[in-house]
Amino acid sequence: MGALSAVRLLVWKDLTLELRTKEILTAMAVFALLSAVIFNFAFSPSPAQAVTLLPGMLWVTLAFAATLGLSRSFVLERDQQCLEALRLFPTDRSLIYLGKAAANLLFLLLVEALILPAMAVISGIALLPHLLPLALVMLLGSIGLVAVGTIFSAMSVNTRIREVLLPVLLFPIASPVLISGVKATAGILAGRPLLEVLPGVRILAVFDVMFVVLGYVIFEFLLEE
Repeated sequence: MGALSAVRLLVWKDLTLELRTKEILTAMAVFALLSAVIFNFAFSPSPAQAVTLLPGMLWVTLAFAATLGLSRSFVLERDQQCLEALRLFPTDRSLIYLGKAAANLLFLLLVEALILPAMAVISGIALLPHLLPLALVMLLGSIGLVAVGTIFSAMSVNTRIREVLLPVLLFPIASPVLISGVKATAGILAGRPLLEVLPGVRILAVFDVMFVVLGYVIFEFLLEE
C-alpha cells in the first residue's frame, strides 16, 4: 500500500467515525461560538478596537477548541482497543501520525471556517480585503497546532488526566505559533505592508516543517509505548 493511500484511508476512517458520533466537531464548534459571544459581551469593541482585539480573541479560541478536538483524537481507538489494529496497519507506522494529523487539521479548519466569519460579524470587521493572507496565516498556524497536538495526544491518551495533561504540554511548545499567529493576524487586519507580516509567517512555516518531521520520526516509538 502506498503512503498516500494509507494516509487517505486513515483520514477517511476518522471522518467516518466523526460522522457517526459527531463528538469532536460538535464540541469544538459549540465552544468556539460560545467563546466568540462571551468575548463580544466582555469587551463590546468598536470596529477600531476590534482590529486590535480580534487577533488575540481568535487565536485563544482556536487554541482551546483545538485542544478539545485533539484530546479525543486517540480516545476512540483506546476505548475500542483499536490501537493494536493501528500497529498492525500494513504500512509505515509513522504514516498513522500523518493520517491523524490530517484528520485533526481538517476538523480544525472546518471550525475556523465557522468561527472566523462569526467573529468578524460580531466585531464589525470586513474580512474580504484581507482574506487570502489571513487564510494563509490561519492554515500555517493550524498545521503547527495540530502537528504538536497530535504528538502529545498520542502520548497522553493512556493517562487518566489526559484532558489536563494535553494543554499543559501543548501550550508551552505551541506558544511560537500562537504569538506569531496573533502578530501576523493583527498586521494583516491593520493593513500593514506584507514585509511587516512576513517574519511571523516565516516562523509559522519553520515551526510547521520542524514538528511535522519530528512527529513523523518519533511517532512509531510513541505508538509502542
